[in-house]
Amino acid sequence: MRNFRLYAITGEEFHQGRDVVEVMEEAILGGVDIIQLRDKTSSKREVLKKARALRELTKKHDVLFIVNDHIDVALAVDADGIHVGQDDLPLADVRKIMGPEKIIGISTHKIEEAREAEAGGADYIGVGPIFHTNSKVDVVDPVTTTYIQQVVKEITIPFVAIGGIKLHNVDQVLDAGATRICMISEIVGADDITGVCQQFTRILQKQEV
Repeated sequence: MRNFRLYAITGEEFHQGRDVVEVMEEAILGGVDIIQLRDKTSSKREVLKKARALRELTKKHDVLFIVNDHIDVALAVDADGIHVGQDDLPLADVRKIMGPEKIIGISTHKIEEAREAEAGGADYIGVGPIFHTNSKVDVVDPVTTTYIQQVVKEITIPFVAIGGIKLHNVDQVLDAGATRICMISEIVGADDITGVCQQFTRILQKQEV
């Protein structure tokens, strides 16, 4: 799987009335190198329409495109991969459906889930929520940066930190050992999406020096 650092997820309730493709293109222009379509409320037909548009956008800019939950939509638009949660289809079944070449990411909230995901063949894991977040309903309690430290010590597949990450607290996440970060509202809800992403990109670049 191609490496990535700055991951943006759609969250249309934060888009301030802007089109999803416009929002995600602004994020990509700011340095985002992987995006995820996450839509829990629209009809399947509408999700497919958005996925097709975002697949075209990501090909144009050569960034990775992931679909959340909707495996059929991911396959229909030839997305780079799928992201699932702990209550979705088991990882082994997702792999059978998606095939060996597609990226499979899975959300984890504790080290036992991370170990299981790695053993089951996940390509990357989400680690979070690190801080309190209003971007998702029924979210689990914050796992704090302690969970990042556990994952750094034990897990060898890539992981991305997510959940309540903002410009003012991202240093805590990176200091704990994360090298990839993911945001929803902090990016897509910003007045200057490209500018915010450029700030995150500069912070990540400094970490690499």
